[in-house]
Amino acid sequence: MLDLTGYKAIVFDMDGTLIDSMGSHVKAWQMTCEFYGMPFDEEYMYGLGGVPTPQIAILLNQKFGTDHSPEEVAAKKRDCWHSLNDVPKIIKETCEVLDFYQGKLKMGVGTGSARKHAEEALKLTGIDKKITALVTATDVTDGKPHPETFLKVAELLGVEAKDCVVFEDTEMGRQAAEAANMDCILVKNGKIQA
Repeated sequence: MLDLTGYKAIVFDMDGTLIDSMGSHVKAWQMTCEFYGMPFDEEYMYGLGGVPTPQIAILLNQKFGTDHSPEEVAAKKRDCWHSLNDVPKIIKETCEVLDFYQGKLKMGVGTGSARKHAEEALKLTGIDKKITALVTATDVTDGKPHPETFLKVAELLGVEAKDCVVFEDTEMGRQAAEAANMDCILVKNGKIQA
């Protein structure tokens, strides 16, 4: 087991880090891009993991020179995702860390997902009972790579940012952790990169 005893808290990203849901989100983005006639780049979309849905819509507009309403695109993506009826599954390695440090370190989740989706996924997997702080895209002004999400988790946990370690699966999330002055451990394809 990783030695995280030098920290006071662990902050987990959710999608792609604790819960294996990135595939269904990317599929929903593919459906959304097809609906709006935008090219779909799977690698690019994976790289945006953790970025709030309306912000991704803005980035797609910039990338393809379109002017679709970010709110409408976000609503369409949510509808596409719900139509997939994806049942969230835990990512074993990361959840083993969560379980091992249960009661030893404070724990929270900082995600680019909307609050309703995050609460639903965490409840379905039982993770909701193992954390004491949740910050979602609904709770922040600036999503990842801005540090606001992770800084709010630290604040809710009552610890300083420097005393937190973040588990993340995307470059955007890593940048957010570094900007928050937190150490970051990457999770790639369900495997901890430490």
